[in-house]
Parts: sequence; C-alpha cells; structure tokens
Amino acid sequence: MSFEKLTSLRGSCATREDINMVEVILSSPRGFCAGVVRAIDVVEECLERFGPPVYVKHQIVHNPYVVAELERKGAITVEEVDEVPEGSLVVFSAHGSPPEDFERANERNLRVIDAVCPLVTRVHNEAKKYHREGKRVLLVGHQGHQEVRGTMGQAPMTLINDASPLAEQDVSADIEWPADTEVAVITQTTLSVGDTANAIGAIQDRFPDAVVRNDICYATTNRQDAVTKMAGLVDVVLVIGAQNSSNCNRLREVAEANGTPAYLINGPDEINLDWLVGCRRAGITSGASTPEVLVEAVIEALRPERVTFLEGAEEDITFTLPRELR
Repeated sequence: MSFEKLTSLRGSCATREDINMVEVILSSPRGFCAGVVRAIDVVEECLERFGPPVYVKHQIVHNPYVVAELERKGAITVEEVDEVPEGSLVVFSAHGSPPEDFERANERNLRVIDAVCPLVTRVHNEAKKYHREGKRVLLVGHQGHQEVRGTMGQAPMTLINDASPLAEQDVSADIEWPADTEVAVITQTTLSVGDTANAIGAIQDRFPDAVVRNDICYATTNRQDAVTKMAGLVDVVLVIGAQNSSNCNRLREVAEANGTPAYLINGPDEINLDWLVGCRRAGITSGASTPEVLVEAVIEALRPERVTFLEGAEEDITFTLPRELR
C-alpha cells in the first residue's frame, strides 16, 4: 500500500516528502503467543476435520484480520451461544468462557471444543481453589473484557478494575472487609505489569496477609519488557494490533509511559503521516494476537532505509490441542 493512499485515507496534512524515515527498529518478541497459535489451530483443525461451518463463540482472538481469514475458510463468529444452531459444532474463544455458556451449549446439544488458553484455565482453577479454601477472591482485571467475564463465572469474586486510573483507591473505597480477612488475589493475563503491581500493592496495604498470584502471562510480560527497551531508542512507536486487544493497548501505554509517542493501528492503512514528521526512527511491535503479515505490511509502507532487529527474550512455549482434536 502506498503512502499516497495512506494520506488520502487518513487525511493528514503531511506528504511523503515530509517523511525521512531512516530506520525501523523491530521489537522482539512480538506477535503470536502460544495460546493464540493454539486457538487458531483449533478452528482450522475443526474446519479441516469436520468441514464448515464451524461456529466460534466470540472472536477466537482479538484481531480482525485473523477473524476474517478464518471466516473466509468457513468459520462463523457469534457472541451468544443461542446464536449457534442446535446440534452444531462450536469453538469457545481463547479468552475463556463462564460455566453458563457450557451449560447452555449442553442444553442446545452443541458439540463444544474449548480453545481457551491454558494459562487462562490456570487462573480459573486458582479462583475455584481459593474459594474452596474459604478465601475472598479479588480479581485484578479490565471490567467487561471477555477474559474477565469468563474468570468471574468460575467462583464468587470481586473485581478490582485495573482499567480505572483509580484502581488503587478503588481497593479502599469498594472493599469494606476487616484487615484480617483471608484474601487471595488473581489477575487477568494481559494487564500492564506496572499498573498491576500498583494495584496489588494497594491490596497488600489493606490485607497484608493476602495470597497473591500474579497471573500476567509470559507473552504479555516479554512484549512489555521489549517495548520498554525499545522506547528510548526511537522517536515514535507503532503497535500493530486491534483496538479491542488488551495486550496491544498495554504496549501502547508502556511506550507512552517511557516518554515516547505511540499509536495502536490495525495495519498500514491506519498510519497517519503527521505522526512521522520529524521522526527518523520508528519502533514497531505487535500484540500477541497480531499476525506477522501485518507487521511486514506496515514496514513496507514506511519504506525505511534499514530495519534493525532488537533482541529480547526467547519464547519456545507451545501448547497441545484440546484432547478432542489430538
């Protein structure tokens, strides 16, 4: 895609001649995590083995390009179990689903393949374990996010909304339990490492003996560490990913917290040339649900003189498919 087309799409005041992009610094690790690879593989395996249509409850991962590619092959994305025709095959998304979705699927005689990330399943199991032990469970997470909805269905718990800038104060304002209450803290897997630490610190100030399980996943942590390292080397950071992706939004926030302007875009058609005026080095990263093809398209659109790879943590984690597909 040419810069001329980008300019017309975004209506920016700058032109290609105003941009002198010398270097793109490419963050590593970036892109797909093991849970996303597994979820996509589940849908593709179901399509190959059982044929279309394969229904998917909620976006299998939070990326419109991935969703569209799977739908092109015969997947049908729905938001409610009741939208799936009785007796059909349905894949539950990587973010996790509450028990009532499974119950409703059983009532409708649906065949369910659960593509939930194993690291999210671990959080579900922790919630149920701590509840059985008689502890009050606190979940640090983003209100309304699909993962949070799934986790909160596993056991009684109280949400500390990490999406709020007042999350630390919310701990004191919303929880009136005695200080010696047995409390267990679990977290959404795709949160800001720094913001979550602050929220957990506020909880521990209120409940010093709280059991804390920081469940932020390896992929989220590694990508945020890489952006922190990259932010000081560039004039602007472009995060490639979807607006509804929690981990992508956190990457943008991490770059901004390190003093570098950052923008979250789905692909090259969302670049605004005005962002790049005076910028000689751009940093590029992508969220855990973003395919590499979109990163490559953005680099091609920027047309830098060179691309430098910034080394980071190596990731060699893989997850097996659900037992129904092995």
